[in-house]
Amino acid sequence: MPADRTPDTSDSPACWHAWFDGAAAPNPGKLGLGVVLQSPNGALTEFSSRGEGTGCSNEAELLAVCLALTHAHAAGARHLILTGDSDFAVRHGTGTDHTAVPRLVALIAQVHDWASRFAHVEFRWVPRHRNQTADRLSRAALGLPHKPAPHPGKARPAKRKRGA
Repeated sequence: MPADRTPDTSDSPACWHAWFDGAAAPNPGKLGLGVVLQSPNGALTEFSSRGEGTGCSNEAELLAVCLALTHAHAAGARHLILTGDSDFAVRHGTGTDHTAVPRLVALIAQVHDWASRFAHVEFRWVPRHRNQTADRLSRAALGLPHKPAPHPGKARPAKRKRGA
């Protein structure tokens, strides 16, 4: 079972934060994982690595969650806020959704196993433009350039017409 999902502990002096992102190129394809871990004193550590084998973007996201939980646990975190732009990973990490896909079921079980080692884990979803560092790290693991997400509500410059 996942760790306790009690109210927000972000104001706790012992709370750690982690941002995760997974990428598959192509989808399905090679897997890239990105994690940013922030200690309670504000120190940031970045992790960028290739996932084993190949898979889809949901597999990459779940592997990135496992990577974040692994590094946070190794660093001594007991209270963790885990943030990512994958609605799939957040819903399955919290146990509010289920799948019958065997490869994903096994990864979700790993997420729950790692989460159970903490006193508190809170999953949070954010739009992609608010998860750019983890996104950059997951793409870098695959040798891909950073591709900033457009900010919703910010207009893109209009394309110029030929001959204008």
